[in-house]
Formats: sequence, C-alpha cells, structure tokens
Amino acid sequence: MFSTRSGIRASLLTLSLALGLAANAQAQTSDEADDESRQDTIIVTGQVGAFGATKSDTPITETARSVSVEPAELFIEKGAVNLSQTVSYLSGVTAETYGFSTRGDWVSARGLQVPRYRDSIQELFGSYNTTRVEPWTIEQVEVLKGPSSVLFGQGSPGGLLNVVSKTPQDTFSGEIVGEVGNYDRYQIAGDVTGPVAGTNDQLLFRAVGLYRDTGSQVDNVDETSTVLMPSLSWAPTSDTRLTLIGMYQDNENDVAAQFIPVQGTLFPHQDTGDYIDQDVYAGDPDFNFFDTSSTQVTLLGEHRVNDAIQLEATALWRSGEADYQQAWPVFYGARYANQIPELVALMAAYGVSVTDTTVPRTFYRADNTFDQAAIDVRARMDFDTGPLQHEVLAGIQYQDIETDSNTAYCFGGGVLPGYCGSLAYELGGFIDLANPDYSNAPLDQINAALDEIYVDAPVQTVTDLGLYLSDQIALGNWRFTLGLRADQVENDDGTTQQDDDAISTSVGVLYRFNNGIAPYASYSESFEPVIGTDQITGEQLKPQEARQYEVGLKYEPTNFPGLVTLAYYDIEISNLGNPNALPNAGSQQEGISELKGFELEAHLRFDDWYIQGAASTIDAKDPNGFELSGQPDSNASVWLGWTPQGPLEGFKAGAGVRYVGESVSENANIRYESPDYTLGDLMIGYEWDRWDFQINARNITDETYLTSCLTRGDCFPGLRRTVVGRLGYKF
Repeated sequence: MFSTRSGIRASLLTLSLALGLAANAQAQTSDEADDESRQDTIIVTGQVGAFGATKSDTPITETARSVSVEPAELFIEKGAVNLSQTVSYLSGVTAETYGFSTRGDWVSARGLQVPRYRDSIQELFGSYNTTRVEPWTIEQVEVLKGPSSVLFGQGSPGGLLNVVSKTPQDTFSGEIVGEVGNYDRYQIAGDVTGPVAGTNDQLLFRAVGLYRDTGSQVDNVDETSTVLMPSLSWAPTSDTRLTLIGMYQDNENDVAAQFIPVQGTLFPHQDTGDYIDQDVYAGDPDFNFFDTSSTQVTLLGEHRVNDAIQLEATALWRSGEADYQQAWPVFYGARYANQIPELVALMAAYGVSVTDTTVPRTFYRADNTFDQAAIDVRARMDFDTGPLQHEVLAGIQYQDIETDSNTAYCFGGGVLPGYCGSLAYELGGFIDLANPDYSNAPLDQINAALDEIYVDAPVQTVTDLGLYLSDQIALGNWRFTLGLRADQVENDDGTTQQDDDAISTSVGVLYRFNNGIAPYASYSESFEPVIGTDQITGEQLKPQEARQYEVGLKYEPTNFPGLVTLAYYDIEISNLGNPNALPNAGSQQEGISELKGFELEAHLRFDDWYIQGAASTIDAKDPNGFELSGQPDSNASVWLGWTPQGPLEGFKAGAGVRYVGESVSENANIRYESPDYTLGDLMIGYEWDRWDFQINARNITDETYLTSCLTRGDCFPGLRRTVVGRLGYKF
C-alpha cells in the first residue's frame, strides 16, 4: 500500500506551500538579509552539534543523510507534553505507534522502532525498565533516519532518536513555568543558569527541575513525576570545556495501555453489535502500578588542541528500575468469556453469570532494573590534501549494559484451567468491560500465587567496543563522505554467551549549487546481534544486517530562512527468520525484509509566519510479504505559526493538522486494518515584558481513533483532546 489519496494531497499541499513561499521571497535580496537569514535558519530548523545525532557540527545542508531536528521552542509552541509528541510533525516518523502510553515513547522511523540516545550515547536498552525522557530537560530532539552503525554501532535500520540536554550558559537567565490542563493536570517547572560568582566566568551552572501531578483519559491512570537536573561547566580557557550533568527522575503512575479486544473497538462486538468505551480501565486500581526511577551522570568534554584538532568525549553512567504490575484481558482466542465454552461451564459451576462483555484477566508482575556505563572519545581533525578539504572524525566507543527482568505471569488469573498453578476459579479475576466492577479479584490470593511462580531471571549483560573513522571531504561545491566502523559485541543472557563482530560502512556524495539546491546520494549499513543457535546448522545465529540506498534533494533558500528536504530510500534487512519456514533452507535466517519510501519535509519562515510541513509514504514488507505491524502507510502534517509585529506585537498563534495513514497487522490467517485519521492542533498566546502565556489544544475536535491493532487481538486507542494552559516568567 504505497500511498493514499489523502497522503498524496497532503504531500502536494506541503510542497506547493514551500515552493510558493520560496518564490515570493526571491524579491528580497541584500547581504544584510543573507546574514540574518543564516542565523534565522538555525532557529527555524535547529542545528546538529558534536553531541548530536551526527557527532558533528557539519550543517544538515551538507550532510548526505536525512536528519530531522525539532528545537525546544518549536515543540513547546506545538504543545508537546512528552517525547513522542515532540516528533509528531517530522516526516517519516510515527510518533505514537501504540497510542496513549505511560510505559514509554514508542517512536518509529522508516517503519521500524528506533533506539533512544541522549547527547550521542544510547540510554535505553530493553523495555519497561526505566523512566521516560522529560521534554523540559532538553534543548532539541533529532532523528537520524536509516542505518547508522558507522557512528553508533549496533542499532535499528530505522535510525535513532537523540535528545540534546540543557547545559549551562554564560549569561544569567531563568524561567519558571506553571501549567494547568484537563484531566486534572498540574505542573510546575524551573530552569536557571549563569556564571558562578567569583569564578571569572570559568564556572557555569544550571539547575532544571519539574514536578507534575496529572490524571488521564483513562480512569485510575494517574501520574506524578519529579525531575531534578543540576549541571556544571568548567571552561578554564576558550579552548576547553567540561560539563557534568546529573539527573534524578522518579515517576509513579498506572499503565495506559489496556489491551482491549478487537471486537468492540476495531469491529463491533459480534454478539451485541456495539462498541465498548475505548478508554475503559481493564486493570485493577488496587493491583496496577508502573513506578520508575533513574539516576544518571553525564560528562561532556571538549578541548581544542590547535586550529586543526579538537578532542571530544561523552561519558554516561546510568541506573534505573521499574516496578510493574498490571491486570489485562487475556490474549485467548475470542477474548470474551462467553466465547470460551470451557470457561462458561467453569463459571456456571460456581454460579457466576457471564455477560457478552465479560473478560477474564491476566495478572502480571515484573521487577526490572537497568545499569549502564558508556564512554565515547573522538578526535575531529581539519586539514587539506591538495584541493581536498578534510573533516576527519576518529573515535572509540565502549559500553557495558546490565539488564534484569524478574517476572510472574498468571495467565487468566487462574480462571482458565492449567494456568497459574492449581488455582481454582474463585482466585481468578474477571471484569465486564461494559460495566466494570473492580471488587471481584481476591488480590491477596493472587499476589500469593504470583509469589509462588515468581521467576528470578539471571542478569543479562552486553558489552560493545567500537572503533570508527569517517571523513567529510570538500572539493569546491562537492561533499564526499566515507565511513568505516568495526564492532565487537559480547552478549551473556545467563544461559548463552555469544560474541559478534561486525564491519559497517557508509558512503555519501552531495553537490551544493549556489542557488541553495543540493542533490545527494548515500549508502549506509547497520547490524543487530541475534542471540541463539541455528537449529539447522548448529552454528551461532548471525546478526541481522541492513543496507540502505538513499537519494534526495535539499534546498536552503538564499534570501529567507528555511530548509526543504526530499528523500527516497530503499532498505533491505537480511538474516531474518525464514519466510513461511522455507523448505530446504540452509539455515533459520533466510528471511529478507524490504522497506521503500519517500519523505518530504519543509521548515520556512517568511516575515511573521512560520510553516513546517511533512509528508511521507512507505511500502514495508516482512520476510513473509506481510506489511509491518502497526506502521502507517503514509503520514502528513502542516503547522502554521504567526507572531505578528507592529500593533499586535506579543500576540502569537498556531494551527496544525496531522494525518496518519492506515496501518495493518496481519499473518497467514488474520488481517486487521486500522483506519487512517486526521487530527487538528491549536495554539494561542501572548508575551509581554517577562511574561509568556500560552494555551494549546491537541486533537482539538476530540477524535476517537485507534493507532494500531495487533494480530494477537488487542487495539491501542489514540490520545483524546488535551488542553493545557501555560504561564511562564523569565528573569
């Protein structure tokens, strides 16, 4: 399903707006305007840096790759309240794959979930074991799309998401912000920075903090969050800077995902013909919780040796944990109790009536921990060889990760025979999704049963050592990129020890015309270890490998701030599971997945107006020829911001539209199609003196929609209308 008519219309609208603004601005020419334009371009589109997604400050317009950047001032303008929402207006990115969520930010790029980095170091391994990123603590969000192993080692072929931390500034300033919103949302946040008195501006500080207490669209799913992030920078000379960032974060909340059945959400209930409330709470308020905490220390180092050589380093120590309990409707065929004959008979024996919307529940417990130590040291060298100008990046990266997940899984809460030990029905928990009553589950017995079947799993460790080298070569208007990396990865899951070696390469070429147009082409690779032994060959499973071909066009207008990018990519992932258990296959890893797509993104500022547009299509298949689960076939968005000058100076307004195409989950027997949806966002505000007032409404029409449904039989509702008022004071 390569595109939809709605997606194509949105793409053409974005492109025509971009080209139209470009044409209108051609009349404005002056050297002074050019200088202002270059500075405004950074404000409009963001700027990558040494601790960013490219580990370089080479401009995006000279990089033969797709990189999207969303600065804080822009995602605040759009009303983003979590990490997923900060990237909801970027092309080729699916921001909320699993709808309303409290366990994590499920961001996908080019059809695949991407790992999360902070200041160029990966900070999330595994699932449900640590805290989410708080947007208040970051300067900008960056998405590097496509295979990126040359810079970062093992990772997703879809790319990566990097957040850039707030760091101390050399001018004293501060801000206090209060927020109030629907669903009883209350938040207070502060940020103050500047030089430390008596240090001759050699020592700088910054203190960032936040506290939030909020409800949500699902009853009983509440959240409290506390974040403290102090930092110090020491700059003894103009050539040296060391920054130490500490952060403590604590979140206490319930789980948003209720795993509600397909029948009654995507389709009408087969017996009643009705739909159930998508925001029903299927858990148990006396059992459910998802409490996470994390502590981390980051060190950023920069030292310029001379005009040609600069040294940089990022080091991270991080420890996190998550205590997780949840009850949800069982994943068992039809899902409803009256459609499971053995269950109906069992319940009848105990004199319990079953309605059409009664479901048995699974009770789950998990204690997850995460510990990480990582360091990345690199040198950047600028030199010439004849007519060639080189920007060489050479580095070594090492990381050591330990994860631990101890679980107890009571399938059906003992309602279904043969599960959760020898529990009888009276120890089980069931609920009527149409009329929920949370007094049925005897939690003392269920908790005792979970204690008996609790599995204390071994600690899993991963160590990764990588050496990398890349060269950005300039020859006149030409830009050539060559990259090479060698990785050695060791995995130990407590039962299996495995070593993997990988060589990754990348090549790119770009030509910058004087009118701002820059066509480019690139090739890149990635790998991800697969733990286990091939049952056919008896050999260690090989890493999944991916290669990408990308061609595109970048346009930076010469007379007004802006950037327009257009890209086509072709990704192939190999060493996947065999398609349909291929007969006579030489191993279990004969499968290949293919992903192809177009992406268009525009950031433009014209006088008092700012426009951001994005559109993308994707054709993605797994080794069996099925569409990738839960990934929309197209995305499109437009955001228009207005900050007038003159009599209305201080007033600001913005409006956006987000379109998300149809997504599919399918196997040989089942195919679920989640319909496309369109959402509108609005912002209005006023700035005067040191005060800044703003109101944001996302999903302004309160659309009810599903972001995805899985073949196991559950669906994920989208985010309902949220309205947040924000008042800030700067000093």
